[in-house]
Amino acid sequence: MSKMTRATGPRARPTKVSDHAGDVRDRPEQWEVVASRIIHEDDWILTFREDTVVRPGHPEQPLARLVLDHPGAVAVLAIDDQERVRCLRQYRHSSGMKLIELPAGLCDGGPGEEPLETAKRELREEAQLRAADWRHLFTTWPTPGFTNEVHWFYLARGLSHWDRGDFDMHGEEAELEHFWVPVEELIDAIFAGRVGDGPVVQAVLAYDALKRRGRL
Repeated sequence: MSKMTRATGPRARPTKVSDHAGDVRDRPEQWEVVASRIIHEDDWILTFREDTVVRPGHPEQPLARLVLDHPGAVAVLAIDDQERVRCLRQYRHSSGMKLIELPAGLCDGGPGEEPLETAKRELREEAQLRAADWRHLFTTWPTPGFTNEVHWFYLARGLSHWDRGDFDMHGEEAELEHFWVPVEELIDAIFAGRVGDGPVVQAVLAYDALKRRGRL
């Protein structure tokens, strides 16, 4: 058996770990961008670019970072009086799956449309529902390593039918399956690995946690 050798060279400084972060809050910060180039841009909503940034105090170490510009999206946890969640099953080409999802959509309604209004529109267009009671649950950065996409999550209750009007379902949306799933059954499916869509997992488990804490 060969003998292990110790790596030579300067030792890395030990990581400093505080007992508490103080104010537990994400902080805005922007490193200097010294160059940027567009890799892909289309007439839909997405732009893919490469930025060259420098770490504060280290201009000699430029870093190339890929960024997907995205307008953000909303997801709606619509729960009826029987504690059932309105779900959709939709084909997703990139994952090669038909995933169980929530009514959701892009924030592409034009300048000035607030995420809550987008959520109301998506609930109507995708699920043909309106809600009397709305609550913002939380907001996430789903993949901050390479995109500025933000997800806004809403709880919708007091549900009733609302025709989608002249909205035209096309592409994958034309093949949507619609159904109700009890909250507890959906939680079981998540932990059994049968349901894995990120927004479904986050929204349902957050709802369960808030309910257990008496905050709903």
